[in-house]
Amino acid sequence: MSKRFLAALLLTFAGISASHAADEVVVYSARAEQLIKPMFDAFTKETGIPVKFITDKEGPLMERLKAEGPNTPADVLLTVDAGNLWQAANEGLLKPVQSGVLDKNVPVHLKDPDNQWFGLSIRARTIVYNTKALKPADLSTYEDLANPKWKGKLCLRTSKKVYNQSLVAMMIAEKGEAETEKIVRGWVSNLATDVFPDDTKLMEAIAAGQCQVGIVNTYYYGRLLEKKPDLTLALFWPNQQTTGVHVNVSGAGVVKHAKNEKAAVRLLEWFTSEQGQKMFADLNMEYPANPAFKPDTVVAGWGSFKQNLINVAKAGELQAAAVRLMDRARYK
Repeated sequence: MSKRFLAALLLTFAGISASHAADEVVVYSARAEQLIKPMFDAFTKETGIPVKFITDKEGPLMERLKAEGPNTPADVLLTVDAGNLWQAANEGLLKPVQSGVLDKNVPVHLKDPDNQWFGLSIRARTIVYNTKALKPADLSTYEDLANPKWKGKLCLRTSKKVYNQSLVAMMIAEKGEAETEKIVRGWVSNLATDVFPDDTKLMEAIAAGQCQVGIVNTYYYGRLLEKKPDLTLALFWPNQQTTGVHVNVSGAGVVKHAKNEKAAVRLLEWFTSEQGQKMFADLNMEYPANPAFKPDTVVAGWGSFKQNLINVAKAGELQAAAVRLMDRARYK
């Protein structure tokens, strides 16, 4: 770690800690400011508890927590993907939380088995297809995309992104490494072109006819259709007769060395309340983690689906195995 980085870290810490009031909660967030600030403002308005936050990628935020140790000003780590949340817990950055509200509001498969983190919104990674080339009856499961009938018709995002690592990790949990590797090798064999850096470019390629089908997070589909409503794309919910759609989460946990654990827990509980769930999910076109609440009207219009109920913590637990498997399968 460079002296310059350490100096900047200390200056930032000093600035936050000097004003860290007893009832204030400090959040380190890997979610973008435009997605979280409205929620923090609403929480403060309702509870009177101020929120201070820092945004960055999940990697630098976790490194920061390690470097700060007991001196961290952070009370909450807020990030995307259960793989990242699992890593934070596994590296000792979070602490178990006892909360009847969170136990009630967050389903078992969407939270850490030791209550160190909780899913706050659901992110479905599903199939998207070109409606001019395919009909829903042509599609069935993630596994079926490895069938030779899809040769030259499949597009995928890079394996370097945690979303695909988590998808493969969950498949390992369900099917074992040998069967999952066969499926991933089939995907690679069926690719119409090189992998894409993001879901948006992948969907644009499908709409342009470069390929016919792919796998994406649904909120990318929603964002793209807002900008380009005439694109000939639609979502398909796979594995409805078997295990269900692969889901992941955006979520949060209380930092191990939190100064204001009480306020931190209250913020997590608020996130799972009706207002919190509406804002947390709607602002990014995701699904509420709390099953008591319905998604946004636009999101609901994509149709309902059965979720895979394997605990999303497996996405982190088996992430390293998933990365090795994808490397062996030459999934770039």
